[in-house]
Amino acid sequence: MQMFTGKILMCTFKFLPRCGISRALEKMLVLNCSTKLLMLEKMLKSHFPESLKVYGAVMNINRGNPFQKEVVLDSWPRFKAVITRQKKEAETDDLDHYTNAYAVFYKDVRAFQGLLEEGDVINWDQVFQIQGLQSELYDVSKAVADSKQLDVKLTSFQAVCFSPASTLPDTCIVKSSPPRLTYLSIAEADLLNRTWSRGGNEQCLRYLASLISCFPSVCVRDDKGKPISWSITDQFATMCHNYTLPEHRRKGYSRLVALTLARKLQSRGFPCQGNVLDDNVASIGLLKSIRAEFLPCRFHRLILTPAAFSG
Repeated sequence: MQMFTGKILMCTFKFLPRCGISRALEKMLVLNCSTKLLMLEKMLKSHFPESLKVYGAVMNINRGNPFQKEVVLDSWPRFKAVITRQKKEAETDDLDHYTNAYAVFYKDVRAFQGLLEEGDVINWDQVFQIQGLQSELYDVSKAVADSKQLDVKLTSFQAVCFSPASTLPDTCIVKSSPPRLTYLSIAEADLLNRTWSRGGNEQCLRYLASLISCFPSVCVRDDKGKPISWSITDQFATMCHNYTLPEHRRKGYSRLVALTLARKLQSRGFPCQGNVLDDNVASIGLLKSIRAEFLPCRFHRLILTPAAFSG
């Protein structure tokens, strides 16, 4: 299975050498200068929590860019909308909505709609997802998608953030002998694919293997070295797929894994963010027990499917 290798982005000056911005279309700018990407990261931080998804993606771009992402804006530096997307030259699978993912933040929803309507910002010929933390995201995206005859499936989550590491609860409450705490390997992607509610297919298997190879993970192993509880980090620096095998539940492993991964992310300067479905009572209870903050905005994930791939 192919592993991503992260190389630090350098300034590239294809069209506007002095400003480090490529003007692909009249209303679309591709920010491709490492200095300006660092500036953008700081700007986004002042718009938490709505900018968290884009902020996480930009942080990863600025730290090696293992998922081969790039940033598209309506203008610079006084942007009104920003989208992160897969680089044009990156290899893609048209059915892989896990990797074909766009994160969105906007100050003016009309600027976001303008970017969607530009012909070269979104690849409308593949199955993909759009995600963000703002309420108009669905209506605007669906309106443009309907005009292009794409099906749109919305899933909405409660969004959470974790407290600073210094105030997180203790991780020592485990109802068994001290567990073996480590990280996942790519060889274990199949187990994660089989146990994830969003998984069970070839595209997800490749995606999970890439996440494991690129980003922090934590797992508890049994006496034979097999993973029994784990959590991983996605391309937007979001904690996800927190799972414990049924026969090992109620032992404190999920709490241990979540807190350990939160501390690991915070030690690297990343925000600790997550999402939880409204009916996932067990996970909501866990998050409350570790003092996670439930954000005022919701996380929205849209999966868009062209007619050619529907049915």
